[in-house]
Amino acid sequence: MTIGEVSKKFNITSDTLRYYEKIGLIDTVSKINGKRDYNEENIDRINFIICMKNAGFQLEKISEFLSLHKKGNKTLNSRLNMLLVQKEKLIKELKEKEETLSYINYKINLYKQNIREEKL
Repeated sequence: MTIGEVSKKFNITSDTLRYYEKIGLIDTVSKINGKRDYNEENIDRINFIICMKNAGFQLEKISEFLSLHKKGNKTLNSRLNMLLVQKEKLIKELKEKEETLSYINYKINLYKQNIREEKL
C-alpha cells in the first residue's frame, strides 16, 4: 500500500506515518521507485500503534513495549504488566465517562421537563 492509502485507511496523516518511521515505531518501509510500499507487517504495526494510542499509551510507552517485544518471550511478564496497568486506567476512565453521561442525561431530562411545563 502507498503512504496515501495507509493514511486514508487509518485516518492519519502521511506526516504521522513518516514520524512513526523516524522514531522507530514502524520498521523500515520498503520503497518502490522512491515511494513507500507498506506491507502487511507494517499495516499490522500501524494498527497496533493506533490501538495502543486509543488505549491511552503515549508514544514513548508504545516504543518501550515494542522494544520489549523485540527481546522475545523473556519480556512477556513486563508486557503483560504494561497492558494490565493500562487496562485499569481505561476501566477507571470508562467509569468516569459513564458517571458523566448519567449526569448529562439527568440534566437533559430536567430541561425537557421544564420545557414541557412552560408550554402548559
